[in-house]
Amino acid sequence: MTVAALAIYAIYLGVAFGVRTWVQWRRTGDTGFRGLSGRPFSAEWWAGALFAAALAAGLLGPVLALAGLPLVGPLDHQFVAVAGLVVATVGVGATFVTQLDMGTSWRIGVDAEERTELVTGGTFRHVRNPIFTAMAVTGLGLTMMVPNVITLLGAVLLLVALELQVRVVEEPYLRSMHGASYADYAAGVGRFLPGVGRLEPPVVGVPHTPNNR
Repeated sequence: MTVAALAIYAIYLGVAFGVRTWVQWRRTGDTGFRGLSGRPFSAEWWAGALFAAALAAGLLGPVLALAGLPLVGPLDHQFVAVAGLVVATVGVGATFVTQLDMGTSWRIGVDAEERTELVTGGTFRHVRNPIFTAMAVTGLGLTMMVPNVITLLGAVLLLVALELQVRVVEEPYLRSMHGASYADYAAGVGRFLPGVGRLEPPVVGVPHTPNNR
């Protein structure tokens, strides 16, 4: 199953970054890559750095498993591995579909000076960050396929990175760019799961402080 995990991981990287970047470039003449946000060691910077570390762990874990690193006992079961294969495969497909739903607004990273269309259609009708949800599903599946200390650490790093990216980079950017349109959208649509993590709409005349429902 370790070799299968490496194969799926390679496909995931190729689809989520290579193919989608090529599609973006063909459509717009721009790769969509914006890189890390924020000054070094800021919360914004850590979001990107931890995401990169999670990607590295996703590769290193299976490689070390082939070299003899043991799996975590309770998770070392054929059923878990097969279930992980299904979950990871669904996650890879969902990642590509949700990326396509962003259309020409798709980016890797955020340029605070750039204005893109607020996407609320397709999978974005149900959750505000469906790409990140799909990436988390993929990471979960790959971890289940090869559950050792490195892949488990990578899964934790991925979740932390996605939370940081959304809360300290994406949401402040979208609020500043789209104002009331984003506030209304975020009040009705969950952050990563339907109905979960909606933001309270701002009260007129009262400074806006985001609170989760």
